[in-house]
Amino acid sequence: MKTPYDLLLFDLDGTLSDPLVGIGRSINYALSHFGYAELPLSRLAVHVGPPLDQAFSSITGLRSSSALDGFVAKYRERYGEIGYSENVLYPGIPEVLHSLASAGITLAVCTSKRVDYAENILELFGLRSYFSFVCGGEIGTQKWQQIRGLLEKRAVSQSTVMVGDRAVDMSAAHRNGLRAAGVLWGYGSREELEAEQPRYLFSTPQELLGLVD
Repeated sequence: MKTPYDLLLFDLDGTLSDPLVGIGRSINYALSHFGYAELPLSRLAVHVGPPLDQAFSSITGLRSSSALDGFVAKYRERYGEIGYSENVLYPGIPEVLHSLASAGITLAVCTSKRVDYAENILELFGLRSYFSFVCGGEIGTQKWQQIRGLLEKRAVSQSTVMVGDRAVDMSAAHRNGLRAAGVLWGYGSREELEAEQPRYLFSTPQELLGLVD
């Protein structure tokens, strides 16, 4: 198998695994602590992917960074203990990663999630060995800035493909001159992804093998 790309850079939430239960319950844990009503998981799905401070700002209407930091800290209190494990792999992902890695394709992860949480999830599912590195995010850092940092360190290049399920993944790739591949089994709609004009748009994990020849 060959590929014109030097590296496939995967998002985590909504791309490799479905984290809604753990994220949703941890958001509600923080909301309840600060006196806000808990929300059904169906209403929290939209917050899978973007940074946590943006999620809490959208839900509560708060803009103060110190107030939002409190919500994030409370969220992490539960998420770090149990929420990260309330997570399921999308069917077919382990097999596709195995095929890509076995063919010598270099893989990595870039997620808005804190790196230790991302590492724990990949270890939980026995996937960590497939990835050459894991880039995690911090509050106040956008995904395009994460990719910019990887470019500066020469960990990725403009021959890298960013694979993700949300518009933020596509726009972060394009802003840095990378190719983008959208996936439709996560939390971004077809309309959301098509608006960003990714090079590829995949309906099933098996279609990811189309990135290699």
